[in-house]
Amino acid sequence: MESLIKSTTDQNFSALITVVISDNELAPGIGLAKNYNVPVEIFDKKKFNKSQFETNAQRVLLNYKIGIICLAGFMQILSKNFISKWQNRIINIHPSYLPKNKGLNPQKQVIDERASFTGCTVHFVNEKVDSGKIILQEKIKVMQNDNVQSLSNRILQREHEIYPRALNQIASNMIRLKN
Repeated sequence: MESLIKSTTDQNFSALITVVISDNELAPGIGLAKNYNVPVEIFDKKKFNKSQFETNAQRVLLNYKIGIICLAGFMQILSKNFISKWQNRIINIHPSYLPKNKGLNPQKQVIDERASFTGCTVHFVNEKVDSGKIILQEKIKVMQNDNVQSLSNRILQREHEIYPRALNQIASNMIRLKN
């Protein structure tokens, strides 16, 4: 999330981060957003069920006139109803070279498979986990001495590079289509 917010401070970047919504009042992104003076709305999963969270999030997103939703550290599956309202306007980043290694713990899957490469993928969110149309990917070679942590760290560095590029690409396309 911080790499997305930092990227939007460049006047040539085609998007702005106008609000951060969280379902976890302890999420580190809340403090980051506040440090960059980005408004934060919290509907903690301890106090709100999934339906209530989505209803509240929908209200906030509409109030802020959001064009693109960027999931960052959001470890919940959105409902089909919510996704359909935001079709092709929700993006996510996943720490694997999709379609391989979907779901949780992809780095462990890669290590266990003894794969030669993995990567990270920015994709549109659809009803199936980590299955939406791919926007941007980056391959990362798996080193012989890699473990889950070392691989995760290298993937995370690349995620911080490609997620802002993908957001800028999508926002630029949306602007072109409007004009």
